[in-house]
Amino acid sequence: MTERDTSRTLVHPEAAEIRLEGVLHALSDPVRLSIVLDLAASAEDLACSSFDLPVTKSTTTHHFRVLRESGVVRQAYRGTTKLNALRREELQELFPGLLDSVLAAAAAEAARLTS
Repeated sequence: MTERDTSRTLVHPEAAEIRLEGVLHALSDPVRLSIVLDLAASAEDLACSSFDLPVTKSTTTHHFRVLRESGVVRQAYRGTTKLNALRREELQELFPGLLDSVLAAAAAEAARLTS
């Protein structure tokens, strides 16, 4: 592996290292929750650039790092693109029903606020 390849390796917590308080913190921010909602609605991994977020690029990077370091998403480089995927199965195993409950609550809130 070259030095350049090493710098593009992203650190993710192992499933045993994921903590409920970290996941809840990551999901508590509206921007990060919108990222998770978009990932949950997609059958494909999504590039960071595919999200329409109301924040700067550096703040977007911060939000993705919080999601990755808390164990909510897995990121991987494909060429120069950083792809994102929900760690749905691992979260379901660790915290049964949590992600589905958060997603359902977010949908219900969105419906309530647009009525």
